[in-house]
Amino acid sequence: MKEDREKENFCAIIPAYREERMIGEVVRRVLKHVGSVIVVDDGSDDKTASEAENAGAEVIIHEQNKGKGVALASGFSRAREKGFDVAVVMDGDGQHDPEDVPRFIEAYVRTGIPVLVGNRMADLAHMPLVRKLTNRYMSWLLSRQMRQYVADTQCGYRLYRLDLIPLVTTQSERFAAESEILLNLASRGIRIDSVPIKAIYGDERSKINPLMDTVRFFRMLRRYSHHKS
Repeated sequence: MKEDREKENFCAIIPAYREERMIGEVVRRVLKHVGSVIVVDDGSDDKTASEAENAGAEVIIHEQNKGKGVALASGFSRAREKGFDVAVVMDGDGQHDPEDVPRFIEAYVRTGIPVLVGNRMADLAHMPLVRKLTNRYMSWLLSRQMRQYVADTQCGYRLYRLDLIPLVTTQSERFAAESEILLNLASRGIRIDSVPIKAIYGDERSKINPLMDTVRFFRMLRRYSHHKS
């Protein structure tokens, strides 16, 4: 009974764009561990929304693709409206293993740390070399700005305590938003830690544009530094 009550305090938020192939399976597996799954269909032109809904998720639909930052904001808003205390955020393409959700929940219940970021850096055998090098460099750079060490700042598999959400507003709309969230939280003295997770790389195509998203990352860092100074 205690486990059931704890489960009801947690939800999962899954931003999704053209994920009809995997989203149903991801939702069904995640629902074993949390009270609700909120899928934000960010302008998909396939069956992402219907597959997610059929699997048991609540679905928020963006008619146009607005980017991951905006999708996260929609999911956070709905989770708070529903009264959840904590959200696990993950991707819907199968790269984030639903069986790692209990790792986040256990770490949060045990430590009370309000922000936990997945750490894939101990399981690098299957990570593409370019991504490995980029992740290490960006994580080093962002950790220096944050003044606290987070091994894999580019990992989107995370846990957030939802009372912090008013502090995570970002100017970035796409993948740089996830880094900006960490900077905004760290600047307010919020403790951030890591949870080891599996690194899964199959035949799915990453939504990250290596060139443009790297440019957006550095633009975000520059904007943050100017604002801070």
